[in-house]
Amino acid sequence: MPEAAFGFNTPFDAQIAYLRAKLALPTERWGQIAAAAHDRAFVVAGAAKADLVADLQAAMVQRATDGLGLEAFRRDFKAIVAKHGWTGWTGEGTAEGEAWRTRVIYKTNMATSYAAGRRQQMLEPGYVRLRPFWRYLHSDTVMHPREHHLAWHGLTLHHDHPFFKTHFAPNGIGCECRIVAVSRREGEASARAGLGEPPEGWDKIDPKTGAPVGIGKGFDHAPGASADWPLQRFIDDKLLALDAPIGAAMWRELRPVLAAERLQQWQALVDDTARAMRAGGTTAQVHTVAPETVQAMAERGVTLENAGVWMRDTELLHAIRDTKTERGAALPLEVWRDLPRLLEVAEPYLDTNDQALIYAVELGERWGKLVVRVNRNMKGRFDGVRAHLVSNFVQTGGVIGAGDMNGSQYMPLTIKK
Repeated sequence: MPEAAFGFNTPFDAQIAYLRAKLALPTERWGQIAAAAHDRAFVVAGAAKADLVADLQAAMVQRATDGLGLEAFRRDFKAIVAKHGWTGWTGEGTAEGEAWRTRVIYKTNMATSYAAGRRQQMLEPGYVRLRPFWRYLHSDTVMHPREHHLAWHGLTLHHDHPFFKTHFAPNGIGCECRIVAVSRREGEASARAGLGEPPEGWDKIDPKTGAPVGIGKGFDHAPGASADWPLQRFIDDKLLALDAPIGAAMWRELRPVLAAERLQQWQALVDDTARAMRAGGTTAQVHTVAPETVQAMAERGVTLENAGVWMRDTELLHAIRDTKTERGAALPLEVWRDLPRLLEVAEPYLDTNDQALIYAVELGERWGKLVVRVNRNMKGRFDGVRAHLVSNFVQTGGVIGAGDMNGSQYMPLTIKK
């Protein structure tokens, strides 16, 4: 199929919307985030500054909009790299290397965004009624076909077959395979021709990539399938995998975009818990420890495993019950609902008696105290899955007097000048 028809030089609204909706995510390596997270995050391997990634994303959106193609993007890339002083990127220094790198960035983003837009169209109810089967097509223009991709050519399955959850093209860097929708009659004809079942072992995982055999690392998801997922879900996972100083710095970069989403998710959990007055271990991230606080704790001998701060509905339920029975000393429900925002402006302390992280929150004439147990191995329900997690957890909270944090037990976590 000619490149223009594949969406590379032809404006395509669904493709443009998919690219534009992504968050520019700084990352040292493209593989640092889960494959499905690429539906919500625009990343370029090695680009670790948010403004650099944002400019690259804007250039990609512009080229998808105006259809001027790869050469125009190469000019954009050169200007953006110079503007931000980005050096050390793979391919830098030679004409061949730079041509390869810009081609990979451009074609990978164009191919996946086009596929996401096409998949969205193919799943529209009216379209599904007319063409409920999807067919895998290998490009006959590829000079060096990939064995597995070639073997999948012509495979025609019902659109909701599990195969397409992991094998919706493109399936690797430079892959030009595509998925097209066909009628039920064509699907049944393919089945009679022996193309109605995936080959044996199609879902076997390649230990080198963590993806099914034949699928490139990071490509084992259907583009666009996770576009409606909260980006916070992906960022929470990323924070857990990063050392606390790096994770704290990353959150600071992303906070303007993610803070509202985090607050909304948390308030939904508070409201559900208060209404049902039951807990099932559901756990949500409510805060990311600031880089300065991470450093101050390390200087005082407490090294955080990661920068995330979580709270389970188990402890939240205890806090809500306390608001009903201990009105003087308990934090009001509205404080718990606003917890993520309040923690952003709270004053951090180290409890020297038990090495807990304490946040003091001003509440008019009184103060609130929130106790965070650090580096705890806790069991909870994360995105509906029960698991153990080593991180930092809000344990309890209460109302205190204005001077209660002045004792020798509590050490302010401020950086020495």
